[in-house]
Amino acid sequence: MAGDTTTIARPYAEAVFAIAREQDALERWSAALGQLGVIISDPAIQAQIGNPNIARERLCDLILAIANNALDTAPTHLVKLLVANDRLAILPEIARLYDQMKTAEQGVRQIQVRTAFDLDNAERDALTATLKHHFGATIELAVETDHSLIGGVEIRADDVVIDGSVRGRLQQLANELQF
Repeated sequence: MAGDTTTIARPYAEAVFAIAREQDALERWSAALGQLGVIISDPAIQAQIGNPNIARERLCDLILAIANNALDTAPTHLVKLLVANDRLAILPEIARLYDQMKTAEQGVRQIQVRTAFDLDNAERDALTATLKHHFGATIELAVETDHSLIGGVEIRADDVVIDGSVRGRLQQLANELQF
């Protein structure tokens, strides 16, 4: 489901990013999308989004009222567009993708690393240096320990996945042997 949400949200995020870059308003859009993402993520709002008895206009007015009319015209139009297309629920994912694009624009790559064992500072530094060389950008690592990997690491950078874990290699071998 998360992959489907990302696929649907990506064109919206790319369009918003292009507009924000053109207007030199990356930070302003980031703040607006963050605020809207928090509002949409609220369970009470989620219930209203899925409620067929709530008119679209009313739902849009509710979201904008909660935002306290602090939004510029363009984010307001985005909310109206998402409501009209029944895509309001993907707004938090749009915000996440937008922030990834903004970070990449600033020359920083956010990379998630899962390891079978804890990394010490020297290992983190070596991994960061290798990834910096590979991606040609400043690296922000988010490291998570996952003992189910058995050994090795799994690296995720946006759509790039490097699976050097023992579990991943065993799964690949099982697929090749058709287990």
